[in-house]
Amino acid sequence: MHLTRSSLDTAKGPAEWFTGDVYIDPVAAAPAPSRVTANLVHFMPGARTHWHRHPLGQTVFVTEGVGLCQRRGGPVEVIRPGDRVWFEADEEHWHGAAPNRLMVHLAINEADADHDVVHWLAPVTDEEYAAAPATG
Repeated sequence: MHLTRSSLDTAKGPAEWFTGDVYIDPVAAAPAPSRVTANLVHFMPGARTHWHRHPLGQTVFVTEGVGLCQRRGGPVEVIRPGDRVWFEADEEHWHGAAPNRLMVHLAINEADADHDVVHWLAPVTDEEYAAAPATG
């Protein structure tokens, strides 16, 4: 096993990518030729990603709490532990916690020499976020 302590440390999600408090724990990031990365992402209540897209798609698997996700032009959906969401290649979307609940998910992404992992876009507005159904 070849791991450095700093590669395992929890990182604060940057404001350029997230609204609110988000913490990221790396799970898998093997060197090339591996193409897959995985992160456990902790969203505090109300926190969310900005709009973004993944050139090779993304799987999100919810492990704790209650979250929200939305594909561009679609409804805001409630996601719960055990839910697995697949975002198609280059599909603009966002995901995060419900206003009153934290949410943790495993984000699984792929990249290669021709495709970045993610392209970050504009923040999700408060109005877009407020369109979410009640999470109960």
